[in-house]
Amino acid sequence: MLTATKKGLFADDAVFISSQSNKEDVIREVYQKLLDRGYVKGDFIEHILERENKYPTGIDTSPISKDLPNVAIPHTEGEFVNTRMIVPIELTHPIKFNNMIEPDKELDVKFLFMILNNDPEGQANILAQIMDFLNSTPVDQLTKLFNLKSTNEIYEFMADHFKQD
Repeated sequence: MLTATKKGLFADDAVFISSQSNKEDVIREVYQKLLDRGYVKGDFIEHILERENKYPTGIDTSPISKDLPNVAIPHTEGEFVNTRMIVPIELTHPIKFNNMIEPDKELDVKFLFMILNNDPEGQANILAQIMDFLNSTPVDQLTKLFNLKSTNEIYEFMADHFKQD
């Protein structure tokens, strides 16, 4: 297992760039790495995929700016994870996720903020923090984040810019 350098809700060994072509493949790819590092339990994968199908997590960022790519915030119950953190995942090309607000609509998503939270009271709190981050970070800074091409740069950006309670 790798030793993570953690800054708040982020670990430098839990930031990923994926070239997968659909949401299930991305989630499976990241799951295996998180499992190998001890961040999630074996049954995490089936529960996060089931939850994503029942309760989509795609977020339309156009109300913030038409220039920003859409994001998704996949997560599942805390009993399937071993830690409390956000896993940023840059997608090399957009992938379809269903819209959180309008589940019948698909969005092209370019960036994921996967929530791992073993604190049953804290799931909504981390989700709210991510939404606040998206709404309060200047568009030019978000654009910079969504165009970073290295996991280390993404990690440093999130650790430096994400306000944590």
